[in-house]
Order: sequence, then structure tokens, then C-alpha cells
Amino acid sequence: MEALYKYFSGCLTAVAALFAPVVPMVWSLVGFIGFDFLTGVVASRAEARKAGREWYFESRLAWRTIEKLGFSVISLCMAFTIDTLLLGFMELHLTNLLAGFVCGVEMWSFLENACRISDAPLLRHLRGLVRQKVREEVERNE
Repeated sequence: MEALYKYFSGCLTAVAALFAPVVPMVWSLVGFIGFDFLTGVVASRAEARKAGREWYFESRLAWRTIEKLGFSVISLCMAFTIDTLLLGFMELHLTNLLAGFVCGVEMWSFLENACRISDAPLLRHLRGLVRQKVREEVERNE
């Protein structure tokens, strides 16, 4: 039994060591998705209050966020595997691209939630500025 324990603990340590370079990106994903979730809850509550209806927390939305986080982390680990083990000679930086894409989408969602919470003109202007920059970048790369 002790040999089996040593084998499994060795395998887990090897996997942890393999994915150690991804940990900062995983924490970035956790932060971006977490902030988006929190602002989404606050925005939902603010909209319910403005509409004069009762607000309650829906656990299915929380589970959707947990699923999204899980799939994002797994995708990040898969991209890292492709980057390092399969196509290490190409330097595609798929891991960075995927993390940047997910964090960018979460930032956009955060801005939308911030606009729902506060009707501040600055936030609407910032959202429009980000939309314009993304559109310019897409058109420039076509």
C-alpha cells in the first residue's frame, strides 16, 4: 500500500510541477472571473431595486460561474500543454493568447456590469472607447 501511495503522490507532484508556470495566469483568470461575478450580482440587485421588485441570489448562476472558471482553467492547461510539449518549437504563445482573450471578455463584462450599476457617463464613455479600439484593431488586422 505504501508503494502505491508513493507512486500516486509522485504522479501528482509531477503534474503540479508541469503546470507550475501556468499558476499566475490561473490566478489572473480567477480574479477576472471573480470580479465579473461580484459585479454581476451587484448589478442584478441594482436593477431589481430600480424596477421595484424583490431580489434574490440564484445559485444556478453561481454554478455557471464555477463551470466557466473550471473550463477556462482546463483550457489554459491544455493550451500550455500544446505550447510546451507538442509545439514547443513554434513559440505560438497559445497560453498567453487564451488567457488574454478570457480576461478581455471578463473585463468587457465587468464594464457592462459597472454601467448597469452606475449610470456614470465616464463608464459609458470607457465602454465605448474599448469597443472602438477593438473594432479598429480587428479592421486593421483583416
